[in-house]
Amino acid sequence: MAKEKILVIDDERAINKLVCSYLAKEQFIPLSAYNGEEALYLIEKENPDLIILDVMLPDTEGPALSLEIRKESNAPIIFLSCKTQEIDKIIALSAGGDDYMTKPFMPGELIARIKAHLRRQKSLVRNFSETQTGSVYEFEGLKIDFEAREIFVDGEEVNLTAKEFDIVKLLVENPRKVFPASQIFEAVWKTNCMENDSKTVMVYISTIRKKLERRPDSPGYIVSVRGVGYKFNHALSKNENDIPEDR
Repeated sequence: MAKEKILVIDDERAINKLVCSYLAKEQFIPLSAYNGEEALYLIEKENPDLIILDVMLPDTEGPALSLEIRKESNAPIIFLSCKTQEIDKIIALSAGGDDYMTKPFMPGELIARIKAHLRRQKSLVRNFSETQTGSVYEFEGLKIDFEAREIFVDGEEVNLTAKEFDIVKLLVENPRKVFPASQIFEAVWKTNCMENDSKTVMVYISTIRKKLERRPDSPGYIVSVRGVGYKFNHALSKNENDIPEDR
């Protein structure tokens, strides 16, 4: 059975090493980063299953780094912070965090939260897999295989993160329906949309367009409906039978 990789991002080396030692005792594979640059490198290289993120880092702030992480990874993020104000928690969670713990913390509680988030993540992946239809949709220059979770642009496979793929799936499977950013967030993240969560969706849409669109500044697949939200352009379908029924 594969051991889960846990990335600890904290510039306080004593805390970083302490957390890693507890993770190792629980049979996890601990990874250490002491700034945002190291963290993004390890995320790309190691693809950790969960991330522990300090709110304050020497080269960036935790919430800003979280938004960058969310472009590449769907791993649960647990924030660690000395800040106890509610607004600090709201900002961290709105930036893509899944949990928030204040320092000093009990190592046992941190381990318990890690295990809970990993169980939840595995359950979400399993449930999502069980609901796949196996449908393949083809549009002009674009092919999407939902069962294999693969997307091809002009015959070349494009790598999307789990959240990016789920956003595309939501839009494709609901033709002619316009989704506000808040509704996309609640459908894909499976939680209530808070004040800044819509901005997270906007970042994801922008990243998806850069990966899929020939001209991201003039998107043809995922189009914006001014003042409302986003929808997928099913007019580009190569086969009318590929268009699912309205839901």
